[in-house]
Amino acid sequence: MTEEKKLKAGFTTGAAAAASAKAALMALLTCRTPSQVEIRFLTGEKKTILVKEITTLSNTSCRASVIKDAGDDPDITHKAEIGAVVTLKTGPPGVTITGGKGVGKVTKPGLEVDVGEPAINAGPRQMIEESVYGAYQQLCLPFRHQVHVEVFVPRGEILAKKTLNSRLGILGGISILGTTGIVRPLSHDAYIATIRSGISVARANGSDTLVFTTGRRSERYAMGIFPDIKEDAFIQTGDFFKAGIDMVLEENSQAPGNQPLNPPVKQIIYTVFFGKAVKMALGFEHTHAAKSELTLKQLAQWGEEVTGNPDLAADIGQANTARHAFSFIHPGFPELLGFLGKKMRDNALGFAENRVDIRIIILDFEGKVVFDSNLN
Repeated sequence: MTEEKKLKAGFTTGAAAAASAKAALMALLTCRTPSQVEIRFLTGEKKTILVKEITTLSNTSCRASVIKDAGDDPDITHKAEIGAVVTLKTGPPGVTITGGKGVGKVTKPGLEVDVGEPAINAGPRQMIEESVYGAYQQLCLPFRHQVHVEVFVPRGEILAKKTLNSRLGILGGISILGTTGIVRPLSHDAYIATIRSGISVARANGSDTLVFTTGRRSERYAMGIFPDIKEDAFIQTGDFFKAGIDMVLEENSQAPGNQPLNPPVKQIIYTVFFGKAVKMALGFEHTHAAKSELTLKQLAQWGEEVTGNPDLAADIGQANTARHAFSFIHPGFPELLGFLGKKMRDNALGFAENRVDIRIIILDFEGKVVFDSNLN
């Protein structure tokens, strides 16, 4: 038996920015160009990161960059160049951090970072500050400068087009993210953070109804169904059925006292394709594709129970995919679709503890509505 491959952890854009800042500062303080630097993650773990390049701009300013490595959990910024320009200034010792080329700026309320500020979250800011202090400690030098760090991402504006940043109000580049600095394979931290940010921004901009979809395609159809709902109220939750609802409850609980600045989220409209709907009807908190065989087996059983038609159950049981099974169900057996929609809504309401209204819309594979809990 071969040993199961151990997945490789990586590091975040925030850790990359911290490493770049330390490399540039070390070059300024020593007049040497380090090929690698050691940084400390916010977990206390340490990692040595290779330096891509260092350019001395003046006696008091230096630019350095590294290549982000997301390990075995690659994302949009995997292998992206992340850099920092470090400038030593006179004045009280301290660290200031700004965003340069390719780092987005926040333009909507509801995010961790205030409107008008560069999209560099608290975790990365702390790592950058600690990397600055760490450079002085490593060289046994007193911390005596006002250190200005400008984070930059050469291809940030291009990479941002592949993210949901613009909907969140982050314009001009990517976000510098990370809660600990470490990217854990399959941890889904980045996706969870995106969902949470989307919910927060939507509520901060006055939306009390959110439209949850599982991806870009279902979202596109949902936007056609609800043209009057603001774009930032559409949230792609991926496979995170329960976690998305949990985050709405958390967001609603953030309101101070009984008089929130913005209304709480009152309704979630789940708009999903049939395949995901079946898994949600089964009560899966996370609707990963690996559970397909179990879904079709249960769907076949439901088919016979609801319709009394053993031939339908046999067809579903022998189907290769949910799409194949759907071809036997629609349009001949709307009662089975109604049963699935109700089961899905009941599960969602259970996750929501009946504190948020749930509306369910099931789409066929061409994006047409085949079930709407408001009509059925």
